[in-house]
Amino acid sequence: MTLTDWFDSGQLTSINGHRIFFNQCGEGEVILFIHGFPTASWDWHKLWEKLTPNYHCIALDMLGFGYSDKPVQSYSINQQADIIAALMLQRAITRCHIVSHDYGDTVAQELLARHKESTLTFDIKSVTLLNGGLFPESHRPLLSQKLLMSAVGSIVVQFFTKRTLAKNFRSIFGPNTPPSRTEIEQFWQLITRNNGRQVIPKLIRYIDERRVHRTRWVNALQETEIPLLLINGLSDPISGAHLTMRFQELVPKGKVCVLNQIGHYPQIEDPNAVFEALQVQLLH
Repeated sequence: MTLTDWFDSGQLTSINGHRIFFNQCGEGEVILFIHGFPTASWDWHKLWEKLTPNYHCIALDMLGFGYSDKPVQSYSINQQADIIAALMLQRAITRCHIVSHDYGDTVAQELLARHKESTLTFDIKSVTLLNGGLFPESHRPLLSQKLLMSAVGSIVVQFFTKRTLAKNFRSIFGPNTPPSRTEIEQFWQLITRNNGRQVIPKLIRYIDERRVHRTRWVNALQETEIPLLLINGLSDPISGAHLTMRFQELVPKGKVCVLNQIGHYPQIEDPNAVFEALQVQLLH
């Protein structure tokens, strides 16, 4: 599925005063997909045809990402969770599985916390997490991410080019599964659409939020009775093998599926392995 196909099969809706893009397809139990930083819902396209024959799949571009609006403002995980809750209410979805990645993992943790507090508008049947900074002490950001979070982030982002993106992504993908030129081009289109580069330093503040809200978001994983699965590419320098070990230590009741020689984007690098692991989780 090309990026154009993905956009043409989706739609824009108004949520909290912003245009939010989402794609949905299929019938059956609902799977909500939550993407990572700095990309968008297109990250899930390789799983779409595998899952939509048996499931109702829905994926959105969160505010500041992809085809959704990108206002120059402060962003927060809470705001993204609010938008997801509103979308689910708008689509009359009352129960779903969650599959998330990277930044989306943190949003999923906030949704889990709300579920425990009985303040969420929908029920969560299971949560599957792909490579992400679930525990701030185990997160190892790239130098470019550290610079974007710094006081000079607004200057640094002006030098963020497609070549920079390609270099960074090659460093976080697995050794045998690098992103193709076409994938880099499509990632770049999503990131830069609607003058998107200017909001990157604002979006990346989620890394600071993870430290501030660590207790709430780690407790959400530790205290939930909802089935949890971590699918983790071990070759990821940001949240790979070391994150898997920390997850097993702090969330011993959670299940783990490790993917050797796979990096930060398992759903792009090895969608077949992700699909197989998901099948077991979804039928739990």
